[in-house]
Amino acid sequence: MFKFIYDNMTNPQVMFALMSALAVGALIWTAAHSYLDRDRLAARIKNVTLEREKIRARERAKLALDQRRASLRNEAKPFMRQVVERFNLRKALADDGTNSRLRMAGYRGQAPLIIFLFARLVLPVVFFGLALFYLFGISQMEQPPTVKVLMALIAAGVGFYAPVLYVSNIVAKRQTSIRRAWPDALDLLLICVESGMSAEAAFRRVSEEIGAQSVALAEELTLTTAELSYLQERRQAYENLAARTGLDGVKSVMTSLIQAERYGTPLGQSLRVLAQENRDQRMNAAEKKAAALPPKLTVPMIVFFLPVLFGVIIGPAAIQVMHAQGH
Repeated sequence: MFKFIYDNMTNPQVMFALMSALAVGALIWTAAHSYLDRDRLAARIKNVTLEREKIRARERAKLALDQRRASLRNEAKPFMRQVVERFNLRKALADDGTNSRLRMAGYRGQAPLIIFLFARLVLPVVFFGLALFYLFGISQMEQPPTVKVLMALIAAGVGFYAPVLYVSNIVAKRQTSIRRAWPDALDLLLICVESGMSAEAAFRRVSEEIGAQSVALAEELTLTTAELSYLQERRQAYENLAARTGLDGVKSVMTSLIQAERYGTPLGQSLRVLAQENRDQRMNAAEKKAAALPPKLTVPMIVFFLPVLFGVIIGPAAIQVMHAQGH
């Protein structure tokens, strides 16, 4: 049994077939993911409601306003917390930028930070061990041991930066979703403000309407509604929203809201101008992507389309020439 497994794992043809099957499966899963993905808006809004209750409890207890908010996710495992505290990973691997990136990715509180630091400690060891096992135990690569150890160290480096890349990917997806829905949210916010609604009611209404277009934006606006209700200064709630999204369009709107709150200036005209600017920026981004398509399609057309086209055009003539030479 073990000899059969070893022979197959050391056979390049079997490994190539296995990798091809995994690639095809990943392609099928990626194509079907958009159709099988469920609507998580209700669950996320429920979690945000729980966060609102936690903010109310802290306000009643007269705790400091700068205390970190409780997590919307599950708590970290006790052994993860012990490992992080034992090796003092908060000081070694975490800073204010790490906390900001996690909040921008939608991971709030201490539990995601502990899991992130634990992953950055454990994954390099796991990747290094798996690489050594494969290079020295399974692979028949004819390389000196020093080269194999160096390759294992490279795998460990990949494992060290893998959590950072994962968080950056989540941040990019959330920012894309928020950026696309933000102009529409500003239009809804403008309508609510001009109809006489307060800031809390306007944000609450917009969060309910925009959820079908962007779950991430609906979650952030719902959390901002809770902060506007229980924080002593509205400015802090607006600044928190700008920091959680990390988008210039959101920051400019929050600055206008802070100035309107401080000086009592009318907000409708500012929101109308900002909504138009964000809409123009979204259109410019779409036009930029459309203009970049021809250069990107040049290489695929040369590699894949032109040989097939030449085969279709020249193929019948080549067949007739071959038949004529045969006769």
